[in-house]
Amino acid sequence: MNLSVNIAGVTLKNPVMPASGTFGNGREYAEFVDINRLGAVVTKSVSIKPQLGNPPCRITETASGILNSVGLQNAGVDAFLRDDLPFLKQFDTRVIVNICGHTIDEYAAVAEALLGTGADLLELNISCPNVAEGGLSFGVDPKTVQRVVAAVKKRSGQPLIVKLSPNVTSISEIAAAAESAGADAISLINTLLGMKIDIKRRKFALPRKVGGLSGPAIKPVAVRMVYEASRAVRIPIIGMGGIMTGEDAVEMMMAGASAVAVGAANFRKLTAAADVLDELIVFMNENGLNDITELSVML
Repeated sequence: MNLSVNIAGVTLKNPVMPASGTFGNGREYAEFVDINRLGAVVTKSVSIKPQLGNPPCRITETASGILNSVGLQNAGVDAFLRDDLPFLKQFDTRVIVNICGHTIDEYAAVAEALLGTGADLLELNISCPNVAEGGLSFGVDPKTVQRVVAAVKKRSGQPLIVKLSPNVTSISEIAAAAESAGADAISLINTLLGMKIDIKRRKFALPRKVGGLSGPAIKPVAVRMVYEASRAVRIPIIGMGGIMTGEDAVEMMMAGASAVAVGAANFRKLTAAADVLDELIVFMNENGLNDITELSVML
């Protein structure tokens, strides 16, 4: 059985990976998950300088999902290169570094700092709803998307995945803008904007009032947007949003994704990504499939 997929010229041994921000930088999960089994590890967002993130409370549960307002907390690119990347390179799996910034130059500076390192691909996070500057503001306008993608692409050495926001009118237009500016692949969806009020305390559950909604509740939106984006671009798509099982992964790939990222499920079960891979293999066996690419033509 062939499970390998090609993302922008980089071969992954299988299409399953954890979504950025849900797997740390691997250390937290390595004791419980065989990282060598994963197609890739996607890191937490890495910025040019350390970021403290948002004040607590940062996460609150909702029906069939969670709202988060972590705010891209990380130790900065220098610490990542010193401490985290060498750890990840011990494993026989691809490393995708998610990069963030408050300005276009900050994004590009992180990409430049990763030149010539062991990072296999970069994921450009222009879709985080939990920061006051950068993030979502760069991902909702096609012209701005083109500007930031072109600037980062010019200063990066690895293939560039652009992570798209669902908080837009037309995901097809945004996807096409990213591709036209030089994106080698896209990933979607990031979290949906949401809000929760604690009616007993009469306060917002999150200090920033709004947060990013993830989990099973958003999967139908994610499947629809992956489908629409796949018809607007020719570059590979990494689908995510509410994937909890192997069958969820199959659905996302039937919609047009070449690979999938498991997010909120990692908080419910440490082995979620590996379990999704196992269940995906079971589905292929039960349906007489010998190659993972056959999923895309089953619809």
